[in-house]
Amino acid sequence: MTDLYPRWQQGAIEQGLRIRRILLVNGPRQSGKTTLVRDLLATGTEYRTLDDLTLREAADNDPHGFVKSRSGTLIIDEVQRAPNLLPAIKKVVDEDNRPGQYLLTGSANIQSLPGVQESLAGRAARISLRTLAQGEQQRQSPAFLERVLAHSFDARYESLDRDDLLDRALRGGFPEAITLQQRDRVRWHRDYIAALLERDLQDMARIRRQDAMRELVTTLAAWSGKFIDITAIGAGLSIRRPTIESYLNALEALHLVERVRPWGQTDYARAGKQSKLFMTDCGLMASILGWQAEQIRWDSDRCGKLMETFAFNELAAQVDANDGECQLYHYRDREKREIDFIVVRADGTMLGIEVKAGSSVSRADFRHLTWFQKRLTGNRDFTGILLYAGGRVVSFGQGLWAVPFSYLWAA
Repeated sequence: MTDLYPRWQQGAIEQGLRIRRILLVNGPRQSGKTTLVRDLLATGTEYRTLDDLTLREAADNDPHGFVKSRSGTLIIDEVQRAPNLLPAIKKVVDEDNRPGQYLLTGSANIQSLPGVQESLAGRAARISLRTLAQGEQQRQSPAFLERVLAHSFDARYESLDRDDLLDRALRGGFPEAITLQQRDRVRWHRDYIAALLERDLQDMARIRRQDAMRELVTTLAAWSGKFIDITAIGAGLSIRRPTIESYLNALEALHLVERVRPWGQTDYARAGKQSKLFMTDCGLMASILGWQAEQIRWDSDRCGKLMETFAFNELAAQVDANDGECQLYHYRDREKREIDFIVVRADGTMLGIEVKAGSSVSRADFRHLTWFQKRLTGNRDFTGILLYAGGRVVSFGQGLWAVPFSYLWAA
């Protein structure tokens, strides 16, 4: 699969193995973690998966024996299924500081598992592997942020209309699902959710009512791109608030949903403090909600929600590929001035991004970016762009640009 879809994080994994004792690769199930790490198998590398019941039993019964290996690197796949391995791994690397001893993969944030107290702090590097970004599918490098922050807009990009973009968003990024036709893809996504609820969630939380959890997942899919409000999310669901919070944390640990924090590096008192919630795969979101292109093409609310989630999926992958140089936020204040995404580079350079599902852009569409640029950026270098379903890069003044969606994966 990685021959077909080269992964942006492969270089970071290879580098991590050269300098760190433990490398933990986290991401959703079926995002390509196992395929990627098995591609790294070479002489002196051993692979064990804890999806194998026999190996999991061995890990539970003798964790210290299980983590012993004569190989240079021991790959343990789905390590969250045997969290008692972590203290045993810690003991080994504390006695031997050679880099590249363990490559662990997990479909859940292992620190979120009940009873896990060992964080491997200072010993392990963590790398996120998301579902496939469009750039990975198109065999392009993750150059969007570098180009835009350098005010460079001369790359070659595809000319795609809104129907083309909707098709890509509805497919999402799961490697197996994107090859399927619509009906089979929807069935794949729904089977994926069912398996996640019936199996993986049992390791994360005590789910007493799976019907309520399914309703919550549907609600959260519809909530993608909105501000987290537990009371509003729970309206109409027969689930108590503490239970909703517990379930939400579990779904986040399974990389099904993700929070985007508010940008708060300002003394402007009216800046908002709420995080936004996003589904981590826009195709999965659409299948959960039963959306098809012909149903949402002219529905501005649903089309806008899908395209904003699509933009989040792409930007989050680009940020991850920048090796910690950038952070992703959003902005909203009490006057309801809102910027969908704020990217801040380590040197303070800022990028504001608005998302528009339509194919036309006017000066009025930049009013919040313009206000932010004048009032809150100070001496920081700031670029404001509006992602839209058009075909041309167009300047709208100093540091303000309308940019086609397809520029996110430009060559």
